[in-house]
Amino acid sequence: MTEDTALATLLAATHGAGGAVTPPIVQSSLFTFDSYQDFADRMAGQTSAPVYTRVQNPTVAAFEQMMAQAEQGEAAIGFASGMAAISSTLLAFVKPGSRVACVEHVYPDAFRLMERLLRPFGVEVNYHPVSAFENNPELLAGVDIAYLESPSSNMMEVMNLPRVTEHAKRHGTLTMIDNSWAAGVFQQPLTLGVDIVLHSASKYISGHSDTVAGVVVSSHDHITRIRDLTVPLLGAKLAPFEAFLLSRGMRTLVARMRQHEATANRFVDRLSALPQVRKIRSPGPDDTPGLTGRSGLMAVEFDDSVDVPTFCDTLRHFKLGVSWGGFESLVMPARIGLAQAGEQNSMQKFGVSPNLVRLNLGLEEAEDLWGDFAAALAAASQH
Repeated sequence: MTEDTALATLLAATHGAGGAVTPPIVQSSLFTFDSYQDFADRMAGQTSAPVYTRVQNPTVAAFEQMMAQAEQGEAAIGFASGMAAISSTLLAFVKPGSRVACVEHVYPDAFRLMERLLRPFGVEVNYHPVSAFENNPELLAGVDIAYLESPSSNMMEVMNLPRVTEHAKRHGTLTMIDNSWAAGVFQQPLTLGVDIVLHSASKYISGHSDTVAGVVVSSHDHITRIRDLTVPLLGAKLAPFEAFLLSRGMRTLVARMRQHEATANRFVDRLSALPQVRKIRSPGPDDTPGLTGRSGLMAVEFDDSVDVPTFCDTLRHFKLGVSWGGFESLVMPARIGLAQAGEQNSMQKFGVSPNLVRLNLGLEEAEDLWGDFAAALAAASQH
């Protein structure tokens, strides 16, 4: 499916009742039935009419349908946050004694979930570099779940997913991947053999920095398991208004991703000529099978001549902040993550450079962003 065809499919999916071009917001906590038999049939699972918004809502269902189409999956389920999607999915498939193989440099809160919740409940978690997943066919022997990111958080390492999923299927290992970076536009892991795709929908899918949400896409069987087990019992449901905002974001997703990519390409070309830049971490098309574009999230590692706090404080168009994927451009210095209060996080554990700065290239004028970046880097290099 081309990006243009995918966009047309998404637009067609947004038509609501009565000719509305967007799904209506069904802001109701519950739904009633016309007869005893209708009610009895639904509660017995013989029909699929909505009952209670904690587990089912028409506006949420419209967004879920759009995401399933975008990722070429059979079904999807929305959540109140990306972490709700991750935790609800993992908890639906693990039990005491389960073994999880997780990629290094995973999203820090996913790391904390595994260390502070799964491990104490008897789940064995081991972390491996991308190269081990790709090149060791026996790595997943006896492993129940492979939890993946491609690109990985902060370090932006990409993975040969067809090769990894081939290993996983040989050993009966369930594969899950966080695909927030590619947003279902520049990479569709289900077509590469992955079993379950997760997103922080707060990022590119929303695209407006006004929504916190998550979504999972997979087969009907896997989504049914999550919907029957962890969704009703953990209660991390997606609200109708947030689903409406996400559906709005989906209508412009491909166009926005193309603009993010154009700005990122400009930055990559120019960063490569700067002596203060030690490494650019920005995967692009053909860097790994199935990757067809470059998103606006990248990381730049400076040499020791750059004073990172001065660089950050001199920026004007870029703001300091977490998250990414909206209109505004952001920077996130690794050393702030390293100083995070609390237990050891994944950045400390796996050796992320304190000179690493993550850039979210937004939708502002690209030349304004580059001028801001270059001026701040010049100021910070004088120290």
